Amino acid sequence: MPPTHIQSFRNHFRCLEDELKTMLRLLTVRGAILYAGLALLIPDHASAQTRFEADYVVSFARITVGNIAVIADIDSAAYAISARGRVGGAIRVLANGEGHLTTRGAITSNRPAPTNFVFKIDSADDPVDIKMVIEDGNVTELAALPPSGDGVPINDAHRQGILDPLTAILIPADDIGDGLTKAACERTLPVFDGRQRYDLRLAFKRLDKVTANKGYAGPVVVCSLSYRPIAGHRMSTPLLKYLSESREIEIAFAPVAGVRLLAPFRLLVANLLANLSVQANRFEATMQASSNSNPSGP
Repeated sequence: MPPTHIQSFRNHFRCLEDELKTMLRLLTVRGAILYAGLALLIPDHASAQTRFEADYVVSFARITVGNIAVIADIDSAAYAISARGRVGGAIRVLANGEGHLTTRGAITSNRPAPTNFVFKIDSADDPVDIKMVIEDGNVTELAALPPSGDGVPINDAHRQGILDPLTAILIPADDIGDGLTKAACERTLPVFDGRQRYDLRLAFKRLDKVTANKGYAGPVVVCSLSYRPIAGHRMSTPLLKYLSESREIEIAFAPVAGVRLLAPFRLLVANLLANLSVQANRFEATMQASSNSNPSGP
């Protein structure tokens, strides 16, 4: 090939090389811009999530007879709660066995609304296995073993406008300060656990202060609590008789840090025979990163 042709070929190759470099630079810049644009368009589902953990000691006549552990993951849109407990000893005549409850649902205007509930009791005397699907407060699916027995009959109306037992323990806090106001107690909680429908009526009693062995120390709002069975119950049940004969039941609620909700710190059932108490020795909440808007169950 003549020298002039070789030089021409080299010049042409350099032009192609320069154009290729320019194109790569443009693609890199445009790619970065495109990536940044997509990052703005794709919603970021990461959100702040609160993990609430509480351990409760169950005492009867000042003797420890059981324990309950609760874990809840809560963010601005959803929640999941798991509770496991066991009672025995002196309280065996009232209730016996190990129970495991889980629930999950949505948070709307700081109010928890359940969507799924599972309730199991491992007991030789009265085993229970319940699964519920709930939509807008109404039970749409229910599987209960054993089926309802000879208690007060349950109809469709008893499965509407309800809360499950775990969701019922989370009380919306007032928007002011720590949320511990009289209004927090002024409510009736319509509870259905798959076998029984009952109301828990709260009324303000006083403000108090508490200290857990681990976690929370500060004020609580104390509510009186009345248990009103509606359907599915048998008055001959020992625990039901005990509750109906009790002089007074009170429950103290403490704020859960990071969310506008209150959770039970102490439950006290006063009775002529002996007092029954459920009190937290651990009550703490921590902030965690959440990869999506649906907290995962413990």
